[in-house]
Amino acid sequence: MSQYEKNNNGYNKKFNRGKSRGVAKHAIDSNSKKLYSDDRYAPFNTADAEGEDNGLVVGRNAVRELLRSGRTVDKILVRRGDREGSIVVIVAEAVEMGIPVVEVDKSKLDEMSGGAVHQGVIAMAAQKEYCEIEDILKIAEERGEPPLIAIADGITDPHNLGALIRCAEGVGAHGLIIPRRRAVGLTYQVAKASAGAIEHLAIAKVSNIAATVTKLQEAGVWVYAAEAGGAPYYKTNFKGACALVFGSEGDGVSRIVKEKCDGIVSIPMYGKVNSFNVSTAAAVILAEASKQHKEV
Repeated sequence: MSQYEKNNNGYNKKFNRGKSRGVAKHAIDSNSKKLYSDDRYAPFNTADAEGEDNGLVVGRNAVRELLRSGRTVDKILVRRGDREGSIVVIVAEAVEMGIPVVEVDKSKLDEMSGGAVHQGVIAMAAQKEYCEIEDILKIAEERGEPPLIAIADGITDPHNLGALIRCAEGVGAHGLIIPRRRAVGLTYQVAKASAGAIEHLAIAKVSNIAATVTKLQEAGVWVYAAEAGGAPYYKTNFKGACALVFGSEGDGVSRIVKEKCDGIVSIPMYGKVNSFNVSTAAAVILAEASKQHKEV
């Protein structure tokens, strides 16, 4: 069993995890009966947040999806005095799961979020485990569907990668493949931009995208590069097992990867601009591929 499968097995066990860890007593102040503890009693060392892949999940929607995902959550930080809206729901769920909730000043959340809009809540989560390509193919097999896979070839903007993850998960893709180098990883900014979708999509990290294309082809997957100058996407047959490669913001899909692909697909442009943002293009093409898969 892969690590990714092990993580997914915990999806429906979220309320048991915190109890078994024996940390529920730290989530509620026994004197005031409030849901939050104070950071004077549970200090947070901001050095824990240093580094690109620091395990922070920022914003209300993203934190709620994290709580539903079954991943281990070490602590949730909320803005001092915040007692309204979805914050109350998040805190209640965390307490029920035995996750410590710590009240901190807004300035600390601002510093930790690095400028991202935190909406008064940040979760400190264990890093999302990357899966293997075989895990993605197995997910498709278990669903009884031909694989539909997105590949990010060198996307460096965390907001673009997060939006791509949201698009891929939203259309029912079975997974996403990203490169180890010269591209953004699964940072908290990516998680925030995905609006929680990162918790529900299998993501593999590989050392070589071109070699991965060959590996997928050997497994019977047709691979298409989304680039200018190709066949219109709506005239392309995506009904079988397929993967779609979306390139970097500046250079698009790399030459060597394009040469490895089975074909190139494009979105016809009729306005003054000559291209879409990568996540917008991904939404258009992945939606068409998903539509064709559902017609099979």
